Amino acid sequence: MNTPELDQFKILIVDDEETTRAVLLQALRNENFLCFEASDLDRAKLIVKKARPDLIILDLSFPQGDGIDFLKEIRAEDDLPIIVCTGRSDHDDKISGLEIGADDYITKPFSAKELATRVRTVLRRSGTSPVRGKLSFGNIEIHLSSREVLKNGKNITLTSREFDLLIHLAKHPRTVFSREALLKAVWSQQGTRTNATVTEHIRRLRSKIEDDPDNPKYLTAVRGVGYRLQP
Repeated sequence: MNTPELDQFKILIVDDEETTRAVLLQALRNENFLCFEASDLDRAKLIVKKARPDLIILDLSFPQGDGIDFLKEIRAEDDLPIIVCTGRSDHDDKISGLEIGADDYITKPFSAKELATRVRTVLRRSGTSPVRGKLSFGNIEIHLSSREVLKNGKNITLTSREFDLLIHLAKHPRTVFSREALLKAVWSQQGTRTNATVTEHIRRLRSKIEDDPDNPKYLTAVRGVGYRLQP
């Protein structure tokens, strides 16, 4: 596996057709994306967990399993951007994929330029951006390029959006952000996200990085205003 540049986006291609994966890999690598590939959904799940890609390009048809079910599973836990890329041209399939939570839908065949443009558009719309270096506070280390978080030297697993939220707060220590400001910065106010979305993600983050989540040391609330990260 190639060592990623610090400013590369990580893209996971999930398709059971080797030829299609090869075309996608070449098109995206030519645009300086770091690419992972999976020929089946089980492998894709492992890569999502370990590599934490910035975006998934997902086919819908597999010998064992359905891409729609995979999309549902990811969307139940994470806001990770997903582009459905499939030979299915049926209008109902497209509507179903978008309703479940796909960020875009592209039908084969397509041009390499169109694919790269759609990937960059979805990444920009989602608020995702490549980041550099390392941030740390207390017993927490955030490795930005690899999107890893360590607590006392041990890796802890965050969803893509939990990680983005933590980065935003850690880059602005002691700054108090309202829920509305965090929605705009981390979610870009997409879809039906509400203030409760921010509250729930703060709760999840506390359960993972705080020694005592009920009495947080780092992710503190300012009554009537919002949240801040206290290093």
